[in-house]
Amino acid sequence: MKKTTPHIFSAPSYLFLYNILHKTLTAGHNTIYGQTMGLWTLLLHIHLVFCVSLAPPSNVSISSFNMEHTLNFLAGPGTPSDTHFTVQIIHHRTNSWRPVVGCSELTAGQMCNLTRVFTDLYTHYKARVQAFTTTQTSSWTVSTWFQPLSDTVLGPPDVSVSGCGNCLILQIKPPATKGLQYNLQLENLYRGVILHVRRTRDGAQFRLNLPYSEEKVIMYLQRGVEYCVSISVTALFNSNPVPSKPHCAFTSHPPSKSSTYLVIGALGFFCILGFLITGLVLNSGQRSFKILRRHLSTSLSCTNTS
Repeated sequence: MKKTTPHIFSAPSYLFLYNILHKTLTAGHNTIYGQTMGLWTLLLHIHLVFCVSLAPPSNVSISSFNMEHTLNFLAGPGTPSDTHFTVQIIHHRTNSWRPVVGCSELTAGQMCNLTRVFTDLYTHYKARVQAFTTTQTSSWTVSTWFQPLSDTVLGPPDVSVSGCGNCLILQIKPPATKGLQYNLQLENLYRGVILHVRRTRDGAQFRLNLPYSEEKVIMYLQRGVEYCVSISVTALFNSNPVPSKPHCAFTSHPPSKSSTYLVIGALGFFCILGFLITGLVLNSGQRSFKILRRHLSTSLSCTNTS
């Protein structure tokens, strides 16, 4: 695309104005009335060409997710299809606007990536957008102040969860972004993690607020039980964290069905064995009692005879 810069006066405009001037003066040179009307027609055309500006862009706003900053805007009502848009930024320590590279000829619906130009996390920035064609320009529409550190939304980190007996091990790292620079920027931004732990079996849950590190261990959990963990990160001067989806794992491997059947079978076997032993003991006791009773009866009979 041939580069076009926003301006009011251009070669087509001058040619158009020349044609109007020539026709107006040619048509009305014979009479004073004709010259007067021609002059008014000329002034009207000049007003239409140069004084009627484009509708300014609307809804100019800066959004940010994980330190990736984007400018969004809408074209004004009645904006011609051949209209382009240019973007400039300013920060609170300077009084001069400067253009954004790659955002000087946007079309309607395009976004402007401001990640590389918002280099200072602690500085407040503004952006403005102007519509233009080869013959017309709009007024500027300015965004509100934006600070990368406090206004970005911190998305959930990448998480993996595994069991360790009566505990869970969490591996945490910044989410993948478009460049290593932004990954390091995110990791340096993190100050803590918030863990929401929920036991799947009965819904019992608790929350932990811990300093940030790449590995966390949740201790004193039940063995062989599944827990689900949601994680969000915190940062200094930022209160816009988004929690992750639940990541679930067993603290240790739950017993398999075959093991459960084996345990139940063993318990049944020992119960039956216990009943048999008890029966044998009772039966032997009854037989011993009968023998003893018979012996006592015989002894008493012999004593009476004597």
